[in-house]
Amino acid sequence: MQSIPVDTARLGVLRCAIAPEQKMTNPETQEVKRDRDGNPVYTVAVTVRQDRRRISVIEIAVSGEPKGIEEGQIVKVTGLMAFAWSMGDRHGVSFRADAITPIHTTAVQGKGGGA
Repeated sequence: MQSIPVDTARLGVLRCAIAPEQKMTNPETQEVKRDRDGNPVYTVAVTVRQDRRRISVIEIAVSGEPKGIEEGQIVKVTGLMAFAWSMGDRHGVSFRADAITPIHTTAVQGKGGGA
């Protein structure tokens, strides 16, 4: 599988769509997937929206549990790589990152509704 580095600066705002979940190698036995060093692998679904285009959701695998990430939160993805894969007639792209961390922002007052 060829790895392709992804320039996250060109992806626009990255936002957590589904909080980190452990990736399973066998859903029936609940066996957790592990990386080469024995760390559990987690997946985080992230929304990507470039230049007012349609929103896409990508699932990113990362070793170890990403801390402090909640749904809807803006995140920083470090070392994102894409991998093209195929199995028989199925094919696609999977994503892996070195780290996914939360970006803490303060709410802008005066915007939106409120009571």
